[in-house]
Amino acid sequence: MLRGRSLSVTSLGGLPQWEVEELPVEDLLLFEVAWEVTNKVGGIYTVIQTKAKTTADEWGDNYFLIGPYFEHNMKTQVEQCEPVNDAVRRAVDTMNKHGCQVHFGRWLIEGSPYVVLFDIGSSAWNLDRWKGDLWEACSVGIPYHDREANDMLIFGSLTAWFLKEVTDHTDGKHVIAQFHEWQAGIGLILSRARKLPIATIFTTHATLLGRYLCAANIDFYNHLDKFNIDKEAGERQIYHRYCMERASVHCAHVFTTVSEITAIEAEHMLKRKPDVITPNGLNVKKFSAVHEFQNLHATYKARIQDFVRGHFYGHLDFDLEKTLFLFIAGRYEYSNKGADILLESLSRLNFLLRMHKSDVTVVVFFIMPAKTNNFNVETLKGQAVRKQLWDIAHSVKEKFGKKLYDALLRGEIPDMNKILDRDDLTIMKRAIFSTQRQSLPPVTTHNMIDDSTDPILSTIRRIGLFNSRTDRVKVILHPEFLSSTSPLLPMDYEEFVRGCHLGVFPSYYEPWGYTPAECTVMGIPSVTTNLSGFGCFMQEHVADPTAYGIYIVDRRFCSPDDSCNQLTKFLYGFCKQSRRQRIIQRNRTERLSDLLDWRYLGRYYQHARHLTLSRAFPDKFHMEPTSPPTTEGFKYPRPSSVPPSPSGSQASSPQSSDVEDEDEDERYNEEDEAERDRLNIKSPFSLGHVHGRKKKLHGEFKN
Repeated sequence: MLRGRSLSVTSLGGLPQWEVEELPVEDLLLFEVAWEVTNKVGGIYTVIQTKAKTTADEWGDNYFLIGPYFEHNMKTQVEQCEPVNDAVRRAVDTMNKHGCQVHFGRWLIEGSPYVVLFDIGSSAWNLDRWKGDLWEACSVGIPYHDREANDMLIFGSLTAWFLKEVTDHTDGKHVIAQFHEWQAGIGLILSRARKLPIATIFTTHATLLGRYLCAANIDFYNHLDKFNIDKEAGERQIYHRYCMERASVHCAHVFTTVSEITAIEAEHMLKRKPDVITPNGLNVKKFSAVHEFQNLHATYKARIQDFVRGHFYGHLDFDLEKTLFLFIAGRYEYSNKGADILLESLSRLNFLLRMHKSDVTVVVFFIMPAKTNNFNVETLKGQAVRKQLWDIAHSVKEKFGKKLYDALLRGEIPDMNKILDRDDLTIMKRAIFSTQRQSLPPVTTHNMIDDSTDPILSTIRRIGLFNSRTDRVKVILHPEFLSSTSPLLPMDYEEFVRGCHLGVFPSYYEPWGYTPAECTVMGIPSVTTNLSGFGCFMQEHVADPTAYGIYIVDRRFCSPDDSCNQLTKFLYGFCKQSRRQRIIQRNRTERLSDLLDWRYLGRYYQHARHLTLSRAFPDKFHMEPTSPPTTEGFKYPRPSSVPPSPSGSQASSPQSSDVEDEDEDERYNEEDEAERDRLNIKSPFSLGHVHGRKKKLHGEFKN
């Protein structure tokens, strides 16, 4: 079986990778349990959905996902079918006979994995009995008023029941079960309490208490080892949830988390050091044409420009060709996601651009869902005015074109003073008058329910960024997720990201950070921090992240003011880049996408499964101790061509001259540089236990 398995290095598609010898998947069953299977709530949904194809390719019909049943999700995302595996079919039939509603099918995503979905409501009559089972297993009680925790208890109890029925009929096959987050943890606790013969992995994507403490503006990373954990959890009325999370961590054969920064946090919050770090990846799709993603950027940028024309009608005194689009997106966690430091930096950036009389304009979008009544009337009016002007321009163009065509047929050069008649001029003058407005362009696209207390709007009022004519930085809060069916900004999130120039995510609490990772895969530069898993990952694997369009703000060892100044410097340096420099940087950013591909990052999960099998079934599966490969000294190389990084390569003026652009063309060859990167890249993968860390690396200041 796995006796004496060793790690080896191979090369695939020009990118070396660390490999673990293959598991005998034909003799195993793999179950992944998460509340976000077919149920989009947060980032775990993205993890599971994007990883499914790689895992399904490896495990085939022996891979199953377990999640909650919701009728709408079932109808739109799942194709019902009968289980092929005999043990799974018997388990589903047995539970259905006992009054539980268990649904089975294929999730209609890439890889089409099997899903087992439990109807929580149909089994709620068992709640009191299952509360007693949990108390007997680990002495954790759940208050009757915590509906979410009660739902998780039902979900976990059904999961443990299902896994017992499966293991009763596996015919010699061994079962691996991976549980994501505390919501799925009860299934792990009960499975271990009942001594089910399964190998268990628990993965935390963010600790419960860590998220709560950071949201409360507590100096978190500087005091990780000083918190009274029980007291803090009790004061926030999440003590029972914290106990479930901690019990899950200590019951699992193998404990994993998504980044080094979260591993440090988990060691202090949950009192167990993670065994394996499993970074989050994405399904990376390469274009057949190298520069196709650049064409997509131009296409979607034009659509964002159309929206901006309408939003700023009457105040459109800036050149859209010299306008940069920046954005921040994600859950509306004002401090955790870094919206506070971004707004302060925008105020400073606005001052710098005005002081240096820059002709660059920056439009910053905040895509963060909040409670609203509906679209802002002024915003809708702006798009209507823009469309009306477009229609008028086309109407006049048609008449102008016909007259010009007729004149040319007669062999005449038309008199330009006569080709437009009085009616045409009247129509155009009325159109110009219709663009006059008495108010400034709105800073939000919707009517906010808590307008007076909203933290973003309150900060905008304090710093005075009201989209006035003199402001070089304009702000637009879009408190709703993007959709192609929106009457205001009809674009999907991916299209919007591709059309922007820079994503800005200066998070204080970000265990991984899918938003900057998605930007990287699409070839869009981004700002992250050394308190995000993504930022730490890039610092470890890229020699000069800034040159590749990954700007990493220090929020761990700097004061808030210093972090804000650093972010302002990054943004100002980006504004000074020429169009040519931004194209070069996007090419480099897109080349980093290989680092985030599940085909490579999935190896971490593979290693975790090896380890859990050897711990759960040591008599049948054994891993000899090995010295894990390290990544020390192996990084994506620093590009040899200019600019090495924006801070060192820009001219002192905001715009580079044509001569500089020509020089750049001579010194920069994209294909040569890409080939050098492919030859020089070293493996970023270190499959092994979390290495020892210094105790005092929590931080110097609270941001």
